[in-house]
Amino acid sequence: MTFSKVCEVSDVPVGDALQVESKGEAVAIFNVDGELFATQDRCTHGDWSLSEGGYLEGDIVECSLHMGRFCVRTGKVKAAPPCEPLKIYPIRIDGSDVFVDFDAGYLAP
Repeated sequence: MTFSKVCEVSDVPVGDALQVESKGEAVAIFNVDGELFATQDRCTHGDWSLSEGGYLEGDIVECSLHMGRFCVRTGKVKAAPPCEPLKIYPIRIDGSDVFVDFDAGYLAP
């Protein structure tokens, strides 16, 4: 696994999201009650940014384009119209630094 530093914990306030990028891959970092999760940033239905155009409530992000919902912990679809889950990425916290493994993104079973 190859982790890349993407931000600091303080860059992602509780209940918010931040878009980070590596090699053209946009990833959203979500802060759910102090716990960080990383998913692909684009909605699988409408190709819309979830970090910049989504609403996070608990661990569910709602895409503002067509109101599809995803769990940021698992990537699973929670409300249509999306049918495909989000890719999730391994994330690691070291002190105040946040690292993501962009090469190890996967779809949850």
